[in-house]
Amino acid sequence: MFEIFLLAAATLLVSYLYTKLRYLRFRQYAHLPQLPNHLLWGHLKIFGEFMNRGIHDRHPDKIFEEMWDSMGRPPIMLVDLRPINPPMVLVPSHDIAEQISKPTKLFPLSPPKSPTYAHMIPIIGPTSILGREGVEWKDLRKRYNPGFGTQHLWSVLPLILEKMEPCWNYLDQFAATREEFSLELLISNMTFDVIGAAVMEVDLNAQHMDRSKQGEVIRLFGELLQTYSDDKNNLPWWIAPFTTLKRKRLASRIDLLIKNIIQQKYAELKKETEGNRSRSILALSFQDTEALTPQLLSATSDQIRSFLFAGHDTNASMLQWAFYELSRTPRALKAVRDELDEILGPESDPQTICVTLAQNGEHLLPRMHYINAVIKETLRLHPPAATVRMTEPGTGFTVHTSTGEEYCLDGVIMYSCQSVIQRDPAVYGDTANDWVPERWLGEAGKSIPSTAWRPFERGPRNCIGLELANLESRVIIAIVARKYDFIKTGLGESILDEEGLPELNDKGQYKVKSELYNTRRMTSKPVDGTMMTIKLAAKA
Repeated sequence: MFEIFLLAAATLLVSYLYTKLRYLRFRQYAHLPQLPNHLLWGHLKIFGEFMNRGIHDRHPDKIFEEMWDSMGRPPIMLVDLRPINPPMVLVPSHDIAEQISKPTKLFPLSPPKSPTYAHMIPIIGPTSILGREGVEWKDLRKRYNPGFGTQHLWSVLPLILEKMEPCWNYLDQFAATREEFSLELLISNMTFDVIGAAVMEVDLNAQHMDRSKQGEVIRLFGELLQTYSDDKNNLPWWIAPFTTLKRKRLASRIDLLIKNIIQQKYAELKKETEGNRSRSILALSFQDTEALTPQLLSATSDQIRSFLFAGHDTNASMLQWAFYELSRTPRALKAVRDELDEILGPESDPQTICVTLAQNGEHLLPRMHYINAVIKETLRLHPPAATVRMTEPGTGFTVHTSTGEEYCLDGVIMYSCQSVIQRDPAVYGDTANDWVPERWLGEAGKSIPSTAWRPFERGPRNCIGLELANLESRVIIAIVARKYDFIKTGLGESILDEEGLPELNDKGQYKVKSELYNTRRMTSKPVDGTMMTIKLAAKA
């Protein structure tokens, strides 16, 4: 009798689970456009099939785009990643992305961030501004906004310029030896030092190609980021438990070191006289602080770690692509150099340029319109990251398409995919996939909808460090672009003719033996670390 009861119970349980699974896979989000769903694996199986059709380590965004293309490019696309991650909706259009990022009656600060950002907590900390909501986020944004404002950043410019010399010393060395080097490593180290100086006014000792000679914070950050080197799907902890434990161990040590710096800087701040105030963003955030409580210390550490990560990562990725695109687009490189000659004079010595910018950068840097176009176009074509939002089931958050459909997106990750949005032929025409800085100049630039360029996102939750990133990028290009010629090796290397000269294609760029592409290592980065050789430019 007991066996019969047990068999009946097991049958009922299997029947219930089967019915529940069928509902989750085939009915729960049936109203959303999607590829055929597998009962057990959802879209993980078809994602794997698309991945196997191309280069395995290409960025997942490319795979999502190929899946979306195969459906005829619907206004949105569901990708059911359960049980690895919650179901996700790919947002490929700027008008729907704008609906997700702007304030609404339901969400006065825009829809909340997706909880899937939690895999970044070892890097940015549990109370990071990147993941806070409501009043907590507003208070943090209010505290740090002044430090990232344009006027304050001009006062930080000398701190940024002080960190340039090790970089050009390495470039001089590589030009003399013609040895191959990783542009990613060189620029990442420099941007770490720059953000350390701007945020905390400290020397993080990052600019060594030999990691063993770097400061401890940078070495540990490097180790921590390396644990995300194969990070295609934000794998949950139970799939990679040892990696998760390693991340926690490294994060704990980094947190302790950052807290030590904060305590030291706070003590120094209290002793400063009126005319000798620190210019750092950290110091500005402490202006009205009467006591550094344990809670404030912990929260400040999380924000500093967030700024260190985001502040170095975005520019490191963008500058790699910018120098690569300039190296293979002679008309654009000439335009950059001509603009710098006009604004800064013919001298291309980095030390002289730094002195000039330290004295008059506030007036000179805003005149660099073509360089600004280079930065915008590089961020359009090669955005480092995207944004994810999520609303609770039953909220009623609905988006509207340009053709009149309405879709309720409660309970799914809303993934505004910048690499697709910013290559929309309806906005950028036949050259949507081409690197064309000129599209941002004059009347042509005015015709591009502001909502179609969103590498720093838009709305209340846009990136707090936008102005700092742009300032740093212009400074680095101004210092480097005229003195050195970058030559790509390996992936993306130019095809040479019989005389050993690169050949132009019909788009005004050098033909290449193979395409350089992004992979995902937490954010989008060139897959090979952007291996280069370098030589002094003819005029230098």
